[in-house]
Amino acid sequence: MEKATVQTAGLAKTLRLPQIVALYIGAVIGSGVLLLPGLAAEKAGPASILAWLVMSILVLPMALTMGLLSARYPSAGGVSTFVRTAYGDRAGNIVGWFFLLSVPIGAPILSVTGANYLAVLLDWGDTQIYAAAALLLTAVVIMNVLGMHVAARVQTIVVTLILSILILAVVAALPHASVTHFTPFVPNGWLSVVQAAGLLFWCFIGWEAVTHLSEEFVDPAKNAVRGVLWSAGIVAFLYFSVAFMTVATHSYGAGISAAALSVMVQLSLGPVGGWIVAVTALFICIATANAYVGAASRIAYSLAQEKIAPRWFGLLHAKYRTPIGGLLFLSLCFVAVLTVLYAGLIDLAQLIELPNATFFATYIGGCLAGIRLLRQHPLGRLASWTSLLFTVGLYPFLGWSALYPLVVAVLLLLWQNRMKNRMNA
Repeated sequence: MEKATVQTAGLAKTLRLPQIVALYIGAVIGSGVLLLPGLAAEKAGPASILAWLVMSILVLPMALTMGLLSARYPSAGGVSTFVRTAYGDRAGNIVGWFFLLSVPIGAPILSVTGANYLAVLLDWGDTQIYAAAALLLTAVVIMNVLGMHVAARVQTIVVTLILSILILAVVAALPHASVTHFTPFVPNGWLSVVQAAGLLFWCFIGWEAVTHLSEEFVDPAKNAVRGVLWSAGIVAFLYFSVAFMTVATHSYGAGISAAALSVMVQLSLGPVGGWIVAVTALFICIATANAYVGAASRIAYSLAQEKIAPRWFGLLHAKYRTPIGGLLFLSLCFVAVLTVLYAGLIDLAQLIELPNATFFATYIGGCLAGIRLLRQHPLGRLASWTSLLFTVGLYPFLGWSALYPLVVAVLLLLWQNRMKNRMNA
């Protein structure tokens, strides 16, 4: 391996529109597409498709806010740079750490989720599951060491496979669709549709991740917003298609809602459908982990440049100009988190609430930055305010995990004050 060096020339600009779109789609589409169409349909009946439609529209302002900010302020710092520009270093540093502390937990959870889908088919035990999860994360880290041009090309291939498989699932289910499955349309009342919409919010998180890669966009002023619009349209179409066919084939109900996609696929393809869903789940987890690892390593690099993280976080590979310092930090965290999960010291369902909370706090920071930085842009100002009201309104419903970002913020402020006093002494 070539000698590492602290940043001098900056990150390479290698991401064009197709790669940007693939990274956005990979960051947004998660395992929720496998799980939530059935759960939403069970809660609201056929009217759940309206919840999907409404959520696809409501998250567009959030995506647009991130796209407009990336176009105007392309930086490896992503949302933290937007917040720093709008409200100063302290606020920007806090948001940067919110995001950075999300991925070391979130990526291992994704890798274990993908391995679990294979485990069901291959009758794996815990050792094989966690070994596969470790291999998946190792592959993602290696791709990011080689450069975003490599990671983005792999992302484009993986996202294309995801789209192809999900479209195949929808088309294969068409012969089993029936209009009778749409009546009664609102069996549980309109309140259930609103509740279903709240459940679906988690399917549309991920727009903030790619902002950290915007320094590597080719022509960010043009491609950042175009990338958001294209990916938002594709994601909305994909989600709605799967949700619509889940209802049309009645692939939901007691005991099967959590596996609705698998049930729908097996209507036409039989046991092979189980493999299709497992492979799809694995691809989805790879794509999402790839996008977030790439983003987190860039925020680590950015925080090191701001002298708010250890200096070695800012190490760049001399040949590939990739942030290997940040990738090393993430790798160490991955080993620790996988070890804790394997030892059974904490439950996966409990652990996932922590990155959810810090991602949410990151979004709120991005929306606040958009309100100030896009105030001369009518559409950007409207999108920022809409997104802020949306995210702040949902934040209290996170429960106990809503305290996690607050604890991180307090600890970071105390540490910053201590460092400032030490420098002034």
